[in-house]
Amino acid sequence: MQMKNLAYGIVLSSCWLTSWVVSSLAVNDIVSSNSVNAKTITVKKAEFGVVRDTSSGEETLIPTNKVPFKEGNRYGWRIQLNDHQNEVTWKEVLRLPKLPETWSTRSGENFLISADGMEAVTKRTQSAKKGVIKNFWTIASGDPTGKHTIAVYIDDRRIGFFEFEVISLQKK
Repeated sequence: MQMKNLAYGIVLSSCWLTSWVVSSLAVNDIVSSNSVNAKTITVKKAEFGVVRDTSSGEETLIPTNKVPFKEGNRYGWRIQLNDHQNEVTWKEVLRLPKLPETWSTRSGENFLISADGMEAVTKRTQSAKKGVIKNFWTIASGDPTGKHTIAVYIDDRRIGFFEFEVISLQKK
């Protein structure tokens, strides 16, 4: 009987040892393949500002953290990625100081508004031409003045954060 128990013990021990070795090899292979294939996207330059159209029809971003409240003015961000030319899926979270009269965006975008109505989340997949991704907003009549923030994420990692103020042009 003791020989039989000893034999069972040896068989069970070797099965346990073998399964541990096999499972640890499988985990190492998964980690290795993910770390080789997944390249972390890094930021070379992040800018926020007001957009102006040149006479030749090109957009120029004028860096500032003060956005004049004027219907039709555009503001936003541009982020230059290091060594990245492919498509990128990013998420932007725009937080306003007060509730706007309305929210609007291009049709077909992945766009959500928070329960309090003061935050918008936009998700977009965009080709990173010359490594650049960007997004701009246009001021509408019912938009609030005051301090705003925009946070930009790729793969749930924040790659940009901008604090700015939309200021009234009217004299008080």
